[in-house]
Amino acid sequence: MTPRAADRARYDRATAELDAPVAIVDLDAFDANAADLVRRAGGKPVRVASKSVRCRALLERVLAREGFAGIMSFTLDESLWLARAGFEDVLLAYPSADRPGFGELARDPKLAAAVTVMVDDVAQLDLIDAARAGGTEEVRVCLELDTALSLLGGRIRVGARRSPLREPAELAELARSVVRRPGFRLVGIMAYEGHVAGVGDAVAGRPLRSRAIRLMQAAARRELAERRAAVVRAVRAVAPDLEFVNGGGTGSVQHTAAEDAVTEIAAGSGLFVPRLFDNYTSFSGRPAALFAQPVVRRPGVGVVTVLGGGYPASGAAGPDRLPVPYLPEGLRYDPQEGPGEVQTPLLGSPADDLRIGDKVWFRHAKAGELCERFESLHLVEGDRITATVPTYRGEGRTFL
Repeated sequence: MTPRAADRARYDRATAELDAPVAIVDLDAFDANAADLVRRAGGKPVRVASKSVRCRALLERVLAREGFAGIMSFTLDESLWLARAGFEDVLLAYPSADRPGFGELARDPKLAAAVTVMVDDVAQLDLIDAARAGGTEEVRVCLELDTALSLLGGRIRVGARRSPLREPAELAELARSVVRRPGFRLVGIMAYEGHVAGVGDAVAGRPLRSRAIRLMQAAARRELAERRAAVVRAVRAVAPDLEFVNGGGTGSVQHTAAEDAVTEIAAGSGLFVPRLFDNYTSFSGRPAALFAQPVVRRPGVGVVTVLGGGYPASGAAGPDRLPVPYLPEGLRYDPQEGPGEVQTPLLGSPADDLRIGDKVWFRHAKAGELCERFESLHLVEGDRITATVPTYRGEGRTFL
C-alpha cells in the first residue's frame, strides 16, 4: 500500500459515519508542517496568516506552539473580531476603507492595543481620522514596502502590485507624516515578496521555466535584501522604536529569515500545504487540509461523477487554480467539463472500484479559501476524528 493509499484508508475510516461533502484537517500533518515552518524561520517568530487558515481553533492551536507569535489578518472587520476574541497581536496586512471599523478601533482601548493597521498613503491616515467619530485611542500603524523586482529601468515588473512605496526616502517621508500626526503610532514595516514566497520554482514538466523562475527569484532576493535593509535604516532614523519588520511567506521563510533587517516571518499556507505549494525546491510539506465529495453516478467504464466540487481558487484563472482529485490516486477531470458547480465527472481506472456513496478526496489549490465552502473542519488524528471545529463561515463570518 502506498503512503497515499494508506492516508485514504485512514480518512475513509475516520469519516465512515459522515456523509460527504466533508472537509478535514490531518492534525499530524498540520503539526509537522508547523514544526517545519519554525525550523526554517531559524529562531525568528512566525506570524500566522489568518487568510490561509480561517478557523479560530486552528489559529489557537498553532499560536500555542513555541516559535509562533501573532496573526496577520486580511480585513479590519476580521481583525477586530479576532481581537475581541482574545488574540492580542493582530497585524492587518492590507489597507482598509472600513469607516465604522476604524471608529470602533479608535474608541476601544483593548482593540487599539491589539490591532495594527496597514498604510502606504497619507490619504489612508486622513480616512482613519475622519472615521474616528470622537474616538481618541492611538492607532497603531505599519508601513508596507513594495517588493517587486524592477528590471530594464522599470519597464519590466515582477511581483504583485501592492504598495506604491518603493525607495527608502519614500517610506521615510510617510513615516515622518505618521510620527508628526496626533493619534497614530508607527510600530512596524511589512514587505511581502509574493513573487518569491508564492511562486513554485519546480514546475512539473517545465525544466526551462523552472530554471528561469529560480534565476528570477535569486535576483529578487538579492535586490530586496539590500533595499529592505536600506528602508529599515531610513525608517528607524525617523521612528527608532519600531517593534517589528515583517517579511516572507511560506515559500521563502528561510531566505527571508536570514536577513538581519527582518525581525519576524509571515506564513500560513504552509500549515495546510495546498496544491500550489507542491512545486518548490526550498521546502516540502504534507497535505493537511482535504475535502471529500460523494460518488453519485457511474456513467460508464472508467468514469464516476461526484457531487459538486467546482471550487476554484482566486488569482489569474487557469488549471492551477482548480482543486485536484487526490485520493484514490489516478483520477482526473474530463477536459470537456472540469470541476462543476453541481457535478464533476472523473476519469481513470480507479473509477471502476468506486461505488455510489464512496468518497473522493480533493486538495484545494489555495489554503484558507477551502474554508469558505465548509462550515466545519473535522480534525483527524490517525484514523479517528478527535474534534469538529467551525470555520469562519461556520461562525457566521464571511469577511470577503
